[in-house]
Amino acid sequence: MSDTDPQKSPAAHTPTVELTRQLIARQSVTPDDGGCQAILAERLRAAGFTTTPLRFGDVDNLWARRGTAQPVVCFAGHTDVVPTGPLEKWDSPPFVPTERDGLLYGRGAADMKSSLAAFVTAIEAFVREHPDHPGSIALLLTSDEEGVATDGTVRVVEWLRQREETLNYCIVGEPTSTTRLGDVIKNGRRGSLSGNLTVRGIQGHIAYPHLAHNPVHEAVPALAELATVVWDEGDEYFPPTSFQISNIRAGTGATNVIPGELHVQFNFRFSPESSVDSLKQGVHAILDRHGLDYGLEWSLSGMPFLTRRGHLVNAVTDAIRDETGCVAELSTTGGTSDGRFIATWCDEVIELGPVNATIHKLNEHVQIADLEPLARIYRGVLSRLLLAS
Repeated sequence: MSDTDPQKSPAAHTPTVELTRQLIARQSVTPDDGGCQAILAERLRAAGFTTTPLRFGDVDNLWARRGTAQPVVCFAGHTDVVPTGPLEKWDSPPFVPTERDGLLYGRGAADMKSSLAAFVTAIEAFVREHPDHPGSIALLLTSDEEGVATDGTVRVVEWLRQREETLNYCIVGEPTSTTRLGDVIKNGRRGSLSGNLTVRGIQGHIAYPHLAHNPVHEAVPALAELATVVWDEGDEYFPPTSFQISNIRAGTGATNVIPGELHVQFNFRFSPESSVDSLKQGVHAILDRHGLDYGLEWSLSGMPFLTRRGHLVNAVTDAIRDETGCVAELSTTGGTSDGRFIATWCDEVIELGPVNATIHKLNEHVQIADLEPLARIYRGVLSRLLLAS
């Protein structure tokens, strides 16, 4: 069933599906917003929100809030998407929302325009029923999550901090579900620490190794040791810290030249059981023990964060159970998200969104039948956090 087929399923006409389609149609490849935030801001203003566009560098951000009291329940997400990849390999144009066999196709369908649509329709329904609700509802959006993430959520959080705008609870709309809606929520994420290692040798002719010094030969034992170290055992929420080499390069491309330098890129995804300092010290100790002549540049892109069972986790898991019958698993696996920035200013942060099986892939899609239930879950979280006595 194509997008232009007049006999669409009834589910395709629901408010959340229609708003998702509207957002998918906007070409918002990072860091471009493509006008998505303007669409959402207009809907929120009609629901009584004050909206504040925040542009940092080339990045569009949006802060919207309804109410002045606490607690503040914030929904957060991103309007930018990853590039499409080869257009000819898509079964339908990536920025033309297309329905086939109960699925809605398009770049950003799962990551994360359906979540944004569900945020807004959930808020609209909640406000219609409870126009004088206690507390406050907020929405934080960026167009810089899929890119370098320097002028997006991290800058908005700093802006909120300077204004002393407190956040009590935050739900990030990342696609966390694995096989069915609501089966997994993220109640934390591992930290990410990267290293760029240069091991120095002496370039020379391959036939005269005594006149050269091969940095590859020197580095391999140290790299092998780094790959086998048990950095920590993790804990009840986090898997053990992982060390992975992502890139190795050396040489001129000629087969008869001993390289003068070896370049290695590696990354730690680390639990709170390890610190940044302990990981750095461990790496340097191994490199030094192997007697390498090296330089090492470090880059920290995110610290681990965790939301333990409490008001937010309970509200989310209860809302999922009541809507789907699913008992949600708490998980901290996967990559980093903007939750790492929000967690520096908000004590309780979780991530919940649709099934993530096709995110960043060709023919990205989402189950149409999941979209209204997702909105009802978000609405249920609002009710539990703002209306509970």
